[in-house]
Amino acid sequence: MNLKGKIILLAAVSTVLIALFLLIDLNGSWDYAFPRRVKKVLAIVMTGGAIALSTMVFQTVTNNRILTPSVMGLDSLYMLIQTTVIFVFGSFTLYQMGANANFLINVCLMVIFSGILYKMLFRREGSRSIFFLLLIGMIFGTLFSSMTSFMEVLIDPNEFQFVSDKMFASFNNVKTELLLIAGIVMAAALLYFARFAKYLNVISLGREQAINLGVPYDYAVKRLLIVVAILISAATALVGPITFLGLLVVNVAYEWMKTYRHSYLITASILISVIALVGGQLVVERVFTFSTTLSVIINFIGGVYFIYLLLKESKA
Repeated sequence: MNLKGKIILLAAVSTVLIALFLLIDLNGSWDYAFPRRVKKVLAIVMTGGAIALSTMVFQTVTNNRILTPSVMGLDSLYMLIQTTVIFVFGSFTLYQMGANANFLINVCLMVIFSGILYKMLFRREGSRSIFFLLLIGMIFGTLFSSMTSFMEVLIDPNEFQFVSDKMFASFNNVKTELLLIAGIVMAAALLYFARFAKYLNVISLGREQAINLGVPYDYAVKRLLIVVAILISAATALVGPITFLGLLVVNVAYEWMKTYRHSYLITASILISVIALVGGQLVVERVFTFSTTLSVIINFIGGVYFIYLLLKESKA
């Protein structure tokens, strides 16, 4: 099967799953159930697309297929922000802020953190700055997780319930206003990304080869990492952290497509992400009857696959 045929197959599977999700057991509830299912599907497509695209770009820039943007500590920073607000001001303040304000605060703080990190570390020329960036990101992620755990120990038990709700991604109660503002943020990031997408095939060859072929490597990489930060921040603030989704879908796309062309790889990653999320949500709702969350299933499968990739790389 050629590349276009594989993309068509993935698109067909994702379309069938979305149709099943929207129409199964609807029983004529077009006015109540159908609009809520449409909101879930929109949230799934936006989140899955943002995570898949950002992970593909991040792995291309770092030239490593077992890394995800979560190593930069953005997921941990999201949990720290939510926990700090509840710890200092209480859950009622978080409720009073409103969904839009909470979303914008999270996105802005995560993007500002990423921007400061990039600005400080990219003063150093060369590929070492990328690896130093990853190291510092993991250190900050551990710091943020430790601070979050410290506050969770001290927090009021009644307030802790609100914190625990933020720990896992959920598509069950997506607010319409969040979809609108998240869509605007992601669309702006995608428009900016379109200027640098043409460099990805060459950047995947490595820094020296990209520079020899005329690519403004440092300039392009800085902008691509900012796009990654914006997309991951928006997706995390919209539904919550899903750590291993990007790792899972991007590596499956590599194995399925078997090509270096990022136009096909990115499309396949997004479609596989939609298939994984819609199929997983169907399993959560129809098999487990909401007794677990989608992020738990995705992280379990992704964690097992991550261990498999580590063992595979060690043997190689």
